[in-house]
Amino acid sequence: MTSLLTPLTVRGLTVPNRLVMSPMTRQHSPNGVPGADVAEYYRKRAAGGTGLIITEGVAIDHPSAVDSPAVPRLHGDEAVAGWRAVVDTVHAEGGLIIPQLWHVGPLWGAMSEVDPAIEPMRPSGRWGTPGRTGYSAEYVDRSTPITRPMTDDDIDAVIAGYATSARNAAELGFDGIAIHGGHGYLLDAFMWADTNRRDDRWGGDLARRAAFPAAVVAAIRAEIGDDLPIIYRFSQHKQQDYTARIAENPDELGVLLGALADAGVDVFDASIRYFTAPAFAGSDLSLAGWAKKLTGKAAMAVGSVGMPAGTMPTALATVARTSADAAAAAVPDHSIVGAAECVAAGEFDLVAIGRLHLANPDLAARIRDGVDPVVFDRKRHEFVLH
Repeated sequence: MTSLLTPLTVRGLTVPNRLVMSPMTRQHSPNGVPGADVAEYYRKRAAGGTGLIITEGVAIDHPSAVDSPAVPRLHGDEAVAGWRAVVDTVHAEGGLIIPQLWHVGPLWGAMSEVDPAIEPMRPSGRWGTPGRTGYSAEYVDRSTPITRPMTDDDIDAVIAGYATSARNAAELGFDGIAIHGGHGYLLDAFMWADTNRRDDRWGGDLARRAAFPAAVVAAIRAEIGDDLPIIYRFSQHKQQDYTARIAENPDELGVLLGALADAGVDVFDASIRYFTAPAFAGSDLSLAGWAKKLTGKAAMAVGSVGMPAGTMPTALATVARTSADAAAAAVPDHSIVGAAECVAAGEFDLVAIGRLHLANPDLAARIRDGVDPVVFDRKRHEFVLH
């Protein structure tokens, strides 16, 4: 496990170990304002030795960024003051914390009822691929109607919203910026050919499908300067379609990620259901491994780290299983030790862990001290002491 306990420097940030708390939506910030309980939640993970904390998704300064009023935002005096307390609390424990900036895009209305006067931001007005979703018919009926495609003014407003929230984060003393560009949300919807049917500078070939996410990254880089790192989450699968892919082969992925790297991304956060699953046929290399190989940038793996093969959270129990899921679940080693071996081999650089961080705020200290974290009992569907 030694490889997980070594420091890593990215731009002006040095993390003391390779263990990252993965962003996980909580909806515990009434009216978008994080309170003392949010500060305490992150403080515990900092005190437990986690090298870097990436917050839950945080709404950027845009009307349709996030539809739940309990998701925190990074604009407005009250929310900014709340985050200042969170940052100060984490730093007092010697921890590092980065906000994940979020715009849900096509999935506006998925978490709660929304103002009908506010239209969802969708590249071509599409929610996903008809007939290729595991969600209930009721949800699909509510979410799939075609809306108007985003205009250039819409795109400019969203880019400005990202820039404003990134500037707020830098002024608050956050240690970098993370961007949610996966799972079918807005930036990912531009990358995905099924939702981006445009034929202008924002869509068409691979390079143009990457143009809007790259513009967001460039705007953030311009606001925060050269010292703070930018972490970008991407994925193949979407919540609208677990079989979806933004790239069918490494060459295609290289075009998409290369545009983001050129715009200022420092770390690629490769989100996949099982982090060790091969990303493409003919190679055992993981999605994070391909991101590092193709761009030369640092990469972070995430996806069921430390969880038994095939374990799924209850909330996904109704989602249709696919052959791709079955194949990924058959990958033998999703363990923390397996992740450490990949870091030692240079396949990727950081390991993001979600569920085990919920169970063990002191997860990093347990790994450092050789104490087993709790494990997931599939029969009881809960975490239990090892």
